[in-house]
Amino acid sequence: MGKAGTRPDQPVALVTGASGGLGQSLAMELDALGCRVAVHYNSSRDRALAVAEKLQNPSVVVGGSVASYEAVVAMYAEITEALGPVDVLVNNGAIRKDGLMAMQSPEDWREVIETNLIGTFHTARVAVGHMLRQRWGRVINIVSPSGIIATAGQTAYGASKSGVIGFTRTLAAECGRRGVTVNALSPGFMITDMTKDLSDQVQNAIKEKCPVPRFGTTEEVARSMSLFLDADYMTGQVVSIDGGVSVT
Repeated sequence: MGKAGTRPDQPVALVTGASGGLGQSLAMELDALGCRVAVHYNSSRDRALAVAEKLQNPSVVVGGSVASYEAVVAMYAEITEALGPVDVLVNNGAIRKDGLMAMQSPEDWREVIETNLIGTFHTARVAVGHMLRQRWGRVINIVSPSGIIATAGQTAYGASKSGVIGFTRTLAAECGRRGVTVNALSPGFMITDMTKDLSDQVQNAIKEKCPVPRFGTTEEVARSMSLFLDADYMTGQVVSIDGGVSVT
């Protein structure tokens, strides 16, 4: 670990949902930037192991539902034992259960909120204490254009991501004096496991609304990790890498 107030020589980074398309790219980018990465999965252990095999620096694979605080505490202990306490937290794990609100089950709605919003609190709650004590840390919350602009059928997902944006800004205000930055990354539409079920009609409609009329790639979104790691004076911000869809 580096001196208090400076970035550790090889920061420990936890990426939740790292078995998915964007999560894999985030993990690989952080590894390329010199981090030791904890690759988190909820149900896809084999895919998480495959991601870890691609990393050059020491890593660990951990599983569990971020919606459970007890599971997150256990996961954090496993990471600390294998790599050390977390210096960089990337809250990428999320689920999406779309449907018009008038017909959506309370159970589905609650599950989205518990995973996407409350899960973000759980991981930050266990990780931020160490960052504050060493006076350096990074919390990067992955949000969505759906948390900024209205998307019919996504009241649960939109509410969860809007909530994470509010959480990001408030936590940034709480942590800034001790060298811990808290920001959000809002990727545009990418073909990942979460979006591959969209029909061609929906995909084309999304592209037509976007000033850069295409889907993004997970790799170009992940390149933002260097900005979040380096920018000591940026906190409480939402960085949109979305082809401009959030401003249309």
